[in-house]
Amino acid sequence: MLVTLFLLGIWIYCLLDVLRTDASELRHLSKRGWFAVAFFGFLIGSVLWLLDGRPRHGAAVFGSRMAADGPIGPDDDPAFLRDLERRLRDEET
Repeated sequence: MLVTLFLLGIWIYCLLDVLRTDASELRHLSKRGWFAVAFFGFLIGSVLWLLDGRPRHGAAVFGSRMAADGPIGPDDDPAFLRDLERRLRDEET
């Protein structure tokens, strides 16, 4: 029963994800096409949507897209490090 609920949850998630995704970001099929594949294909359609239909912009979060946006943390920000070093030197003198 737990497996059935899990598969049903994935199926519903995929159907809602198809509906929420902007039509200009879809790949290979229209929104109606992906909805039909996910709806009638159940598990296979859901897997196809997750692997091939979803927009890929979220896949690059840890890749080059994040690096192009700027530093991730303060220890990666050269301006922060310079300011920290300057404050530490001021405290020493």
